[in-house]
Amino acid sequence: MGHIKEPRGVDFIIKSEPLTEKEQAAISEFIKNYKMKHTKKKIISSKKSTVSVRKRTVASK
Repeated sequence: MGHIKEPRGVDFIIKSEPLTEKEQAAISEFIKNYKMKHTKKKIISSKKSTVSVRKRTVASK
């Protein structure tokens, strides 16, 4: 995408209409669903790994 320069003496003013409550709710729902699908979930294991003296083995999860 290129940069568009304003011509001299011309100001571009962009003002959007405020969102309705229905539109705000739809956008919030979309963001919530997107985050649920695209975030990696961290799994914390409650088991501790064990190491024996003779042979190093890690307990399976």
